[in-house]
Parts: sequence; structure tokens; C-alpha cells
Amino acid sequence: MQTSCLHELVVGTPIISATCDQLQKSVNRYLPDPATQCQYSTTTSMQTRLGTKISETVKRKLSLGARILQVGGVEKFFKQFFSVGEGERLLKVSQCYLSTTSGPLAGLLFISTDKVAFCSDRSMKVFTRKGLMCRIHYKVVIPLTKIMCVNQSASVQNPKQKYIEIVTVDNFDFWFMGVSKYQKTFKYLEQAISQA
Repeated sequence: MQTSCLHELVVGTPIISATCDQLQKSVNRYLPDPATQCQYSTTTSMQTRLGTKISETVKRKLSLGARILQVGGVEKFFKQFFSVGEGERLLKVSQCYLSTTSGPLAGLLFISTDKVAFCSDRSMKVFTRKGLMCRIHYKVVIPLTKIMCVNQSASVQNPKQKYIEIVTVDNFDFWFMGVSKYQKTFKYLEQAISQA
């Protein structure tokens, strides 16, 4: 019963092999050829590995910001990543983390007049039926009409750590933490739900 209800609440991104092949070809154009890469000693490679992790993190953060700028702003980004109904307006966008069973995912929380949506900063690896690996952004869409309640909570160990819990009519919980401009975001969320 809950599985069928979950399909109404969570929207995924379908992938076909042809799309994956096109993505792989376009990504490979920008990757260096392994034959031309430099070889480092073990100590240098350990230092390089640490530096790479930091630069990869910065690159991922910048890539989402760059994509938003490339598309033409947050509203156009929202319309590109999510299906937007006629008359639907974007009310608030906040950086946050979505709590998942595999750990928190950094991303953007979108609050509109019709839905609450989340899109991860980083793309995730997924495999097609043919076994080809693709990278997609993790997305969650919760229609406002399916939200039963929203709650605020704080960590017992660290009261400055605030959480927003969204409970759907099907008793699914979505936890958002580290929400930027927490009070303002929660206010917009309550306002959107009351007007739905």
C-alpha cells in the first residue's frame, strides 16, 4: 500500500541508454587523456588526493551555482528541473540537507505555491538496465496537498541545529537539516501549506 502511495509523492528521473551514452560522450570530451596525465611519487599523490577532495567539493558547489547562472536564475532552474503547473510560483529557495538512509544529501529546497521540492547539489551514480552508469541529481517532489503537517525540532545535544520535518498523509517523513535562513524558510513553508 505504501509503495503505491510513494509514487505519487516522489518523482524520479527516468533514464534511457541513449541519453546515458550522449552524456558519457559529452563528459569524456572534457576529461584528460590517461596517457597524458603526470605520474607522482606516493607522498605527492597522497597530498594530491587530499587536495583533490577539497577541490572536488568546491567544484561541485560551483557547478550547481554555475548551472543556475547558466540557465538564467533560480526560477528558470526550478522550471527546468521540475514540472511546473500553470500559475505556480516559486516562493522560497534554501540550501539544506535532506536526511536519507545513506546519510545527508546537500541540495536546494524549493517551496512553491504547489509543491515542496528538493534537488541534490551533487549528481549520483545510477545504472541503466543495460548496466551503463549515468549520473543524475537526486530529486524529491512533495505536493502541498499531500502534506499532513510540518514540524520544527532541534538537536538535543546541539540546540542550534534545527530540523524541519514534513509528514505526508501517507505517514512518510522527510527531514531537512542545516536549512539556510531557517525561520524564514519555515514561515514560507507554513504559508504555502495553509494556502494549498
